[in-house]
Amino acid sequence: MQKQDKIIEMFNEIAPSYDKANRILSFGVDISWRKYACKKVLKYYKPDFISIVDVACGTGDMIAIWQEKARMLSKNITSIKGIDPSEGMLEIAKQKFQNIDFIQAKAQNLPLENQSVDIVSISYGIRNVVERKQALSEFFRVLKKGGIFVILEFTKREKGGFIATLRDFYLKNILPTLGGIISKNKSAYEYLPNSIDEFLSKEEFIKELNDCGFEILDFKSFSFGVSSMFIARKL
Repeated sequence: MQKQDKIIEMFNEIAPSYDKANRILSFGVDISWRKYACKKVLKYYKPDFISIVDVACGTGDMIAIWQEKARMLSKNITSIKGIDPSEGMLEIAKQKFQNIDFIQAKAQNLPLENQSVDIVSISYGIRNVVERKQALSEFFRVLKKGGIFVILEFTKREKGGFIATLRDFYLKNILPTLGGIISKNKSAYEYLPNSIDEFLSKEEFIKELNDCGFEILDFKSFSFGVSSMFIARKL
């Protein structure tokens, strides 16, 4: 089995406990990161009528937040789609959202028309894409000119200092144990800190986005560098 397929199978296995584990392991703070990102993007994107695609949508966390923030800012979502390669995750998403179009597909092969979307989001999913540069090219392809791409991700962490040491201890030792108890799949939560270590730094990822033709509009680091937000525009 190829690495990408193994990652997808892992998410299928933890799908039933995924929402509960996320809230406990992040102390619920990931919701505030997502809300901040959605609000920022909707302020950057000026038109009032928007189409949104959330890639690696999982069980649909970002779908709900996009809808909430659009209502708050009087934006009209004409179309919103969730795309994920994990059948298990999408089954739960479909139970939570009856009227949303969910599509099973990989980020590097989106079943969408060229220049058909105003906003593309991917939250804590890009580091799980083995063919990352191909996925970035796909996001660029489906976005309209001037469209916005937003990424939330656990970027490679700076070492050193008391806070960094505490954070790394939590990620390496406590998180896999708790995640294993909640999901009955400890190896899936051992994968998380390892996948972060193997991902890019902020500077490296920004360069990849620039190389694909994106202009960086905004960057923000949350919770002592645990999570990062990148907002980019298709030139």
